[in-house]
Amino acid sequence: MAPPRRVLKGRNKEKQKKSDGHMEKSRDGEEKVMESDWWHSFWQRNSSSFSSNSGLAYTGNETQRFKSTFGVSRKTFDYICFLVRQDLESKPPSGLINSEGRLLTVEKQVGIALRRLASGESQVSVGESFGVGQSTVSQVTWRFIESMEERARHHLKWPDANQMEEIKVKFETIQGLPNCCGAIDATHIIMTLPSIDSSMEWHDCESNYSMVLQGIVDADMRFRDIVTGLPGSMNDSRLLRSSGFFRLCEHGERLNGPVKELPQGSQIREYIVGDTGYPLLSWLITPYQGKDLASSRVEFNSKHHATSQIAECAFSRLKGTWRFLNNVIWRPDKHKLPIIILVCCLLHNIIIDRDENLSEHIPLPGPHDAGYKRQLNQFADLQGQALRDTLSDYLLGKLPHTTT
Repeated sequence: MAPPRRVLKGRNKEKQKKSDGHMEKSRDGEEKVMESDWWHSFWQRNSSSFSSNSGLAYTGNETQRFKSTFGVSRKTFDYICFLVRQDLESKPPSGLINSEGRLLTVEKQVGIALRRLASGESQVSVGESFGVGQSTVSQVTWRFIESMEERARHHLKWPDANQMEEIKVKFETIQGLPNCCGAIDATHIIMTLPSIDSSMEWHDCESNYSMVLQGIVDADMRFRDIVTGLPGSMNDSRLLRSSGFFRLCEHGERLNGPVKELPQGSQIREYIVGDTGYPLLSWLITPYQGKDLASSRVEFNSKHHATSQIAECAFSRLKGTWRFLNNVIWRPDKHKLPIIILVCCLLHNIIIDRDENLSEHIPLPGPHDAGYKRQLNQFADLQGQALRDTLSDYLLGKLPHTTT
């Protein structure tokens, strides 16, 4: 924290010490008090109400309480402040003060935004817990979102060749699937819309208004590619075909790395795995469908499910940590909501990149897309069928496991 801009003497100095703040000049040159010890003030204000909330783990030491409140550890919180500090300090809008008249520090602004995303509580409720108004919560959260969209983009990108080799090794250790580069899934972000905006385009198969999020994750549950902003009326297959990832794969510009050569002349190219809602493609492997499957196909499906389930777990962690996405969002700005979803995915990845243990983050008690039936897509590309059969034979030991 920067030192005071001027030296205070006598009683004024003592008064300043008691205020838990420091002096900083505003854009018009006027010196105002900045609140510094915001976390302890926040906890003193809210400890009793949080402790009575049985849905979240607010017991334990201060480290655990901090993570339960903001979704991240104090170390990761400080890193996020580092990312956005320049933006939050260089463009401070007027009126960002608390009920005591102190200007909000960058740390408190980040705390407000993370609390809004982690708890899913209303802006009014979050504002009351921080001693600020609803409009301040709205303003602070959006400024944080805009900054994170720009400053944290490097935490969500497709892996380079060396990273991909590591990802393949990790996927193969799950159930033996070789040359697997990722797992794909999608989830619905449910919202309410005003009557004048209740277009059937946003009306999904379960009669909710929703926006969809598609994600491809690596073996550590890190999002590597996402697409969002599209209406919930789109099923998994349409969403996939609308994505840039699909176009890149179809043009041979993605999943085009080294193939796995088998001694008998068979090859296993790079691919991702997905559930029955997706088409079987040359680069997207789905399970065998139908009743009375041969035991070999049942066994393949079991190994496939254990691998593709990584994506389901990632979405469960995402919505469990950033509960804003798991609540029904009241009349969102449909142009801003995709950016908020992106930032929640960036925060999810930052937790992983900062070596936090994802198992310590609270997953959802049920499926990430609760209330939605599993989709069924019967499209099967011939090359996809051939690759799936080769993978099945390989896993069941019908093909040698040596490589060249």
